[in-house]
Amino acid sequence: MSKSAIPITVLTGFLGSGKTTVLRYLAELGVLNRTLVLVNEFGEVGLDHELLAPIDDDTLVAVESGCICCTIRADLVQTLSEAPWRYARGGSRWFDRVIIETTGIADPAPILQTILGDEKVSQQYALASVVTAVDAVNGVQTLDRHFEAVKQVAVADRILLTKVDLLDATNPELDEMLQRLAPSAPVSRIIDGAASADWFFSNGVYSVDGKTTDVETWLAGELAASAVNDGRHGHAHDLNRHGQIEASCITFEQPVDAVLFESCLTMLMEFRGADLLRVKGIINVAGMDRPIVIHGVQHVFHPPEILERWPSEDRRTKIVIIARDLSKEDIQGCFAGLGLEAS
Repeated sequence: MSKSAIPITVLTGFLGSGKTTVLRYLAELGVLNRTLVLVNEFGEVGLDHELLAPIDDDTLVAVESGCICCTIRADLVQTLSEAPWRYARGGSRWFDRVIIETTGIADPAPILQTILGDEKVSQQYALASVVTAVDAVNGVQTLDRHFEAVKQVAVADRILLTKVDLLDATNPELDEMLQRLAPSAPVSRIIDGAASADWFFSNGVYSVDGKTTDVETWLAGELAASAVNDGRHGHAHDLNRHGQIEASCITFEQPVDAVLFESCLTMLMEFRGADLLRVKGIINVAGMDRPIVIHGVQHVFHPPEILERWPSEDRRTKIVIIARDLSKEDIQGCFAGLGLEAS
């Protein structure tokens, strides 16, 4: 890596693996003060930008409107190439490195190839490393069911095994899968996002050395596909990359009754838990002056967190549900059945 190149760390991992929690922890440590953080979320409405309260607004940039592995790769190129002057402070570039947090269902190969192969990006940046978060509780099932998760692990330089406190013992099956998919990637077991900053960041240059042969094949395939699409349309669009996975944002204008709200979430979890790839929300509970944040993955919901303050003037309850074969209308109907009207 040349001294002038700005290092990029890609933080990836499947839905609910704890990527945002890791970023919040690093922000609370104070190690992101010279780091530009780009957060991309799947779906039209994202919440991570609001939930990453410890990070200053001019340090955190939401790359929205889709998933950067398919619909808005050109937006990523534009954001990176313009970042030094667009987000300048006092007329000068203030950041020394970049973190890109991908969507939970992102195929990492096109993202890495964009950073490595796009001339506008490679003139200013270098891909330093890929850090992949893996959910210790749901990791085996996720890797069995979702090829995106397999690729996220295989391209990793380092693996963060999260939520290990929710298990009574280590999971030999998951350990074997990680070793097979990413034989050269060291694994760090963490709780509540507590990743070591020195371990997280790397001053090296990303390389396929030590990774399975599939990784090089995937990157070469994305390079060829990019060249074809550049000739046809200017940049690649793959709207069907994620199949029947849909992101729905459910909004409640008025404060919600805590008991009814919890009952509906429990019903969804019991009957469609396997299809609930990710549930996250900021909740305005009737009778409370502070918001509650909820997080869930499939059949596991974490204890709600009470924020110190609302992140913005918007006091509406907002929930983002990323699910397979579960429409927004079905989710709204579930809440309406208990008397909670959502838009």
